[in-house]
Amino acid sequence: MFVTSKRLHLWESALLIAVAVTLTAGAWASESESALAARVLRLHVVANSDTEEDQALKLSVRDAVLARAAPWLEGASSRAEAEAALLPHLDELAQTATDVLAARGCGDPVAVSVEDAWFPTKVYDGFSLPAGRYRALRVVIGEGAGRNWWCVVFPPLCLGSVTEEAAETALEGGLSEDQASLITGRDGGYVLKFKIVEWWGQLMNWLGL
Repeated sequence: MFVTSKRLHLWESALLIAVAVTLTAGAWASESESALAARVLRLHVVANSDTEEDQALKLSVRDAVLARAAPWLEGASSRAEAEAALLPHLDELAQTATDVLAARGCGDPVAVSVEDAWFPTKVYDGFSLPAGRYRALRVVIGEGAGRNWWCVVFPPLCLGSVTEEAAETALEGGLSEDQASLITGRDGGYVLKFKIVEWWGQLMNWLGL
């Protein structure tokens, strides 16, 4: 009876430790994700459909929107400044996208907005971003029923081609050393931390929180 009771206490202690570790990791992940999302403005381009033609048009629209937005974003030192710089020009960005489509014989309408959106984990050339809710410049073509294209408007990480360039751009955009290391993987120890942030973000999205 004493042995059984002792084993029960050990099991309860192990369970409490596991719960404490999970809550601690979750709190860290939630704080890290929120801090990262607060500094990043994503780009979300949604194709009309998954046909080869519509997917190609999506990429052409992406390139045109990024090129058109670049001058307005010069000098922005925070996500808030980047968003403020873009908001007066949403109609112009929509027109830019519409012109690209029209030049290719497509009459689909384009809707452009800045809003919060859920993003899955994405791996880019030189950096990655964990799943979570981010502020985003959203461009929806036609029915918006096709595959998405995600990247980052601010800091301009879409233009980074190697890890060091992405890290430098992230730091210039106001991310901390830890956040830059987290998304670029410069420190191998951040691989596990990234997975924790990713897992926590996916769990919160699944729970609808």
